[in-house]
Amino acid sequence: MRIIVVVGARPNFIKVGPLMPALGDAGIDAALVHTGQHYDAAMSDVFFSDLDLPAPAWFLGVGSGTHAVQTGTAMMKLEELFSAERPDAVLVVGDVNSTLAGALAAAKLQIPVVHLEAGLRSRDMSMPEEVNRLVTDQLSAMLLTPATGAEENLIVEGVAPERIHFVGNIMAESVLRNLSRLEGRDIAAAEGLPDGGYVLATVHRPENTDHPERLAGIAAALAASPLPVLFPAHPRTRPLLAAAGLSQHAGHVRLTEPVGYLDMLALQRGAAAVVTDSGGVQEEACMLGTPCVTVRRSTERQVTIDVGANRLVPADDRAIDEALGAALESPRSWEVPERWDLDVSLRVVTALQSGIIGPSGYEA
Repeated sequence: MRIIVVVGARPNFIKVGPLMPALGDAGIDAALVHTGQHYDAAMSDVFFSDLDLPAPAWFLGVGSGTHAVQTGTAMMKLEELFSAERPDAVLVVGDVNSTLAGALAAAKLQIPVVHLEAGLRSRDMSMPEEVNRLVTDQLSAMLLTPATGAEENLIVEGVAPERIHFVGNIMAESVLRNLSRLEGRDIAAAEGLPDGGYVLATVHRPENTDHPERLAGIAAALAASPLPVLFPAHPRTRPLLAAAGLSQHAGHVRLTEPVGYLDMLALQRGAAAVVTDSGGVQEEACMLGTPCVTVRRSTERQVTIDVGANRLVPADDRAIDEALGAALESPRSWEVPERWDLDVSLRVVTALQSGIIGPSGYEA
């Protein structure tokens, strides 16, 4: 079996970290294509290094742009690649624009699509990722789900049960496989912050950063935190934070440059709590035993709330203050969700080896 695996952004790189060696060990010919959706060293190169990922067989250099421009450019370049290579299947990961572009390009060429992390839903159609998830799942021949509830979502949407495989959360496997590599990563200590003596913050989603009143509420809450706040800021977010007034609290909220995957895991493990709007960070904090406060209207990672690891609040300073206080007082113990373990990539291999049912009209 010959598969092309499409990646393009930070979450994709993390999720294929444990997958690529598992595919190779199983004798599956799998090669990476990097669309270049995230293309600078801080958002791309460092993850390939941290995760020991093989160099992409193809780099498409899509770059930045509006959602339509980025998705369309990636789709055109992927179509050319898939037409030339004619793989047995295309595997797409998560919910970024590269995911949708890969699914569209492959489906148009009647190449079966395999979606790793299928079935997650936020029910918020203002999220570009929710649009990507819905369309990708409808185009997919095989749907690999990360959590209980995802299969139900897909069946309600008309996906045939025989196409759905509950493999578990590949992000969780990546965390577990890299725990031993976190020792000696003293990013917080370099900032003068003791283990367990700080709050880690990450905010980058447009629903927060593109609304000054919401970002101001987040900034006010972080400034009022009972513990110092360490904030690795996305390049796009930093000037917006300054405009929201966060820079005046530099003594309490410490803005730093973005960090790599392993450093981010180490920071999460050492934090007393995490405040975020990232989907992946919600899962990572859950695996690392660090209470999380998610500042969003909704989350597709509801399972992290169900097990007690996460709290969902709007971008309001009082709501965030209350949730952060509860998180800091909560016990750092909960049951991790089912199949968030070291065998996710092996279940993916088993699903692939069971055979991909091509959509109606496709050639076998």
